[in-house]
Amino acid sequence: MGDYFYHEIFKKTVVGFGNLFKDIHIQKIDKQANVINDMRVPIAYGPIQKFLARLTQQSELDAPTQITLPRMSFEMTSITYDGTRKTQPTQMFKTTDKGEKITKVYLPVPYNVGFELSIMTKLNEDALQIVEQILPYFIPSFNITVDLVDTIGEKRDIPVVLDNVTFTDDYEGDFSERRVLLYTLSFTAKTYLFGPINDSGDGLIKKVQVDYHLGTEKTAPREVRYTVQPNPINADPDDDFGFTEETTVYYDSKVYSPTQNEDYTP
Repeated sequence: MGDYFYHEIFKKTVVGFGNLFKDIHIQKIDKQANVINDMRVPIAYGPIQKFLARLTQQSELDAPTQITLPRMSFEMTSITYDGTRKTQPTQMFKTTDKGEKITKVYLPVPYNVGFELSIMTKLNEDALQIVEQILPYFIPSFNITVDLVDTIGEKRDIPVVLDNVTFTDDYEGDFSERRVLLYTLSFTAKTYLFGPINDSGDGLIKKVQVDYHLGTEKTAPREVRYTVQPNPINADPDDDFGFTEETTVYYDSKVYSPTQNEDYTP
């Protein structure tokens, strides 16, 4: 520890979760089945207690508007390690830093992030419209793609699992108290945490060479050398390039070129 790094993974996971529910709508329909009102349900990050406090801080019927219903809020409630998705913590993989240099990083650590989505409405019909637009997508999970580490282009599908659905209806009280229907949906996002990104210092592999020998002994003579390198040689990983292949045959300690000695039989 000691090397500063911050990939904003938790922040990106929170933003990705909130974006799932940003386009929920409710509609009002007249007796002729015509849509007379279409409203997008606003969503904000924050604990539900603060929104409920705004509803109850001014209970007089003639008071100004405290808060508009329906609305939704969500918050991150827990962070736990997921041992079922554990990988070898000492293993590393290499990748390119936006096509410029080789970087290496340890395999990510699996963590589960808990979320709660709260739906507040005045009418039960509004709450049912919102819930029914959400539940069918979770069977029981829904994948969101998150760019976890920008520098290496590491994108992963993060499953968001629906764990539980509860609701309360606080209808008791006199006519001066506002009725609030509250649905609470609990989710778990299965994300990954990456450590620091290190420069391997070796650069990209520009040439691969394989030698074939006549036996398994260390002194066995070399028979064939196969060489492959990119064409052009200065191509980057994101470029459109081909490969140049070269085969060299050795016979009686001499280099044999098949293009010059067509009558050669190994």
